[in-house]
Order: sequence, then C-alpha cells, then structure tokens
Amino acid sequence: MNDESGRPKAVDEASIWSSLPVPAIVIDGDERILDMNPAAEGFMNNSAKWLRGQPVWDRLTVDAPMEKSLARARQNGTPLFVNDVDIGPGSRPPLVCNLQIAPVQGHEGCMILLISPRELAGRVNQSQTVKSAAKSAIGMAEMLAHEIKNPLAGITGAAQLLSMNLNSGDLELTDLIVAETRRIVKLLEQVEQFGNLSVPERKPVNLHDLLDRARRSALLGFGAHMRIIEDYDPSLPMALADGDQLLQVFMNLIKNASEAADPKQGGTIRLHTYYEHSYSLRRADGSGQSLPLQVEVIDDGPGLPPEIRGDVFDPFVSGRENGTGLGLALVSKIISDHDGWVAVDSVPGKTRFRISLPQAPRKQKDSD
Repeated sequence: MNDESGRPKAVDEASIWSSLPVPAIVIDGDERILDMNPAAEGFMNNSAKWLRGQPVWDRLTVDAPMEKSLARARQNGTPLFVNDVDIGPGSRPPLVCNLQIAPVQGHEGCMILLISPRELAGRVNQSQTVKSAAKSAIGMAEMLAHEIKNPLAGITGAAQLLSMNLNSGDLELTDLIVAETRRIVKLLEQVEQFGNLSVPERKPVNLHDLLDRARRSALLGFGAHMRIIEDYDPSLPMALADGDQLLQVFMNLIKNASEAADPKQGGTIRLHTYYEHSYSLRRADGSGQSLPLQVEVIDDGPGLPPEIRGDVFDPFVSGRENGTGLGLALVSKIISDHDGWVAVDSVPGKTRFRISLPQAPRKQKDSD
C-alpha cells in the first residue's frame, strides 16, 4: 500500500506485533506480564487480558535458572539467548524451545521474551528416520509373510485332519496347533495391512465425529471396562485428512490405552481437542506446515516402560508380552503421511498421546 505521495506506507506497530509467528511476551521490571501477542495467547492457552499483571514465572515454566541471567541482561541492557530448554504454560507438557530475551527500547526495566518451539523440527527428523526404518522392516516382513502363510495353511489343515481320529486327550494338542497357526496368520495379516496402507485421500473432516465413532466402538468391545471422557473444543475447525485412516489412528490409541489398564478395575481415557495456532512444522527443504488442530488421548494407566519410551513409534516395539508392536507404528505412519506430528509424554498414572494436524482450507465466499 502506498500513501498519497506514492511512497510505501509504514506498517503500524500493532500489525507487526500481531503478525509475529512466535509467542512474544513483554514483562516489566517486577517480571509481571504487561502484554503478549496472539501467538503467545495460544501458547499460554489463555488470553492476554487475563494474564496481564501476573508474575510471568508463575504462568510459564522454564527448565533453566533464569533469575540471575535475566537480571544481568536487564541491568546491562543486552539480549539473552537460551537454547534447547523445556518451556510450557504448566497446563500441558512443555516443548523444547529456544528462548530469546531482549530489553524493550524506551521502556526501562521492560523485557520481551520470544519463544521458538523446536520440538517439531526434531520430531520431523525422527519421523523421517522412523519411516525409513519402517519401510525396510515392513518390506522384509511382507516377504516373509508371503512365504510363511502358505505352509501355515498346510499345517492347520493337517492338524484338523489328525484331530478327526484322535481321542479327547490328544485333541488338546491339535487344537493348540490350530489356534497358534491362526494367531500367526493374524499377525502376518496385520503386517501386510501396515505395508499396504494407501496414500491418504485428504478432504475436510470433523475430528469430533471421528473421535465419537472410535469411542462408541471401543465401549462396545475392547474398551468396555474403561471410562472414556469427551473434552472437546466446540469451535475446532475441520481437519484436512483421510477420515478412515484417522479413525484407525484414534482406535489404535484408545485400544492401546485400554490394554494398558487393569482388565478388572479399568481406568479413564480422556479425549481432548484444542486449537493451537502457534504450532508449525518446518521441513528440511525450508517449507512449512501449520498444525493448529490438536487431539490428545490421555489415560491414567501405568505409563510406558522406560526402556521403550523413546522407541514406541518404531515397528515391532511393544511393551506388552503378546503385543505386535505395529499399533503405534501405524499411528506414526498415518500421521506422518498427513504431514502431521504425533508425540507422547508418559509417567506412571498419566500417558498423553498428542496429534497435531493441518486445518482444512476455509471456503472462500462467492464475490457479489
């Protein structure tokens, strides 16, 4: 835009402040919140109006000693940089971030905090590594599945023929052969299903409809012993996704939580959705993808075993004795194919799987 003389108009400060893509918070000399931009409101999961005047370190957790460094930066009028530190609002798991702090020119004692989440970038690289490993593992598994299924069918048939002329004591052995071969065939079919997953056909879908279908199906089957709570953001926009594949993701996560709970006492699963416009994914080629739609599946089970916590999305990694290790690998693969992000935070008594997805484009209104 140009002014009357034809020169470009200066952009006003309010527009610049609102357009900053990273959370920005201004604090006074007493380290109380003076103001924050819309990205910071999303990161803090609260409004600037509500947070103004509150001590910043009561509302923002930073896993680093900040007091002395911040005081020195304020006194010297110099910026402060803290890299790869866990930062969060306390209401959800922290993110690995870079923190930049600088004096506000013309306002003595005031400092501005810029928070740049790094966790997504790390997970992108990890996701690519997992996808590469998955392709190799699944390729080999598919070949083995093809070679093994035929002889298994012969073993099953032979055992069934033998059972026709055996007494009741020996029948137990042939029944065991049949049951175990069928179990192996079922596992091989899961491997083939994982390897043959089609490219997602993405279109606008309602995440709450998919979550409700998964919840109702679970309560009628494997999750009958669980209490499943809906905690939805009613204003959540449509996602750009393949509905059938996302339904499989939600079913796998709910099933995973149900199987981790005590089969007699059960447990609670909370399905939580919210909008977080500060989340974005940066690819290696420099392109970016906004991931504002958040879906969390939270359970109160025993948590993931520490020895596999960092590898739960890898194929054939399972914390259960008879687990296949394909459920969470399939979740990771589907979400990665959607250009999304999946993460897990787990301690005894609380395991949280969080999925971040792109929003469907808004329909343009027809011009008059």
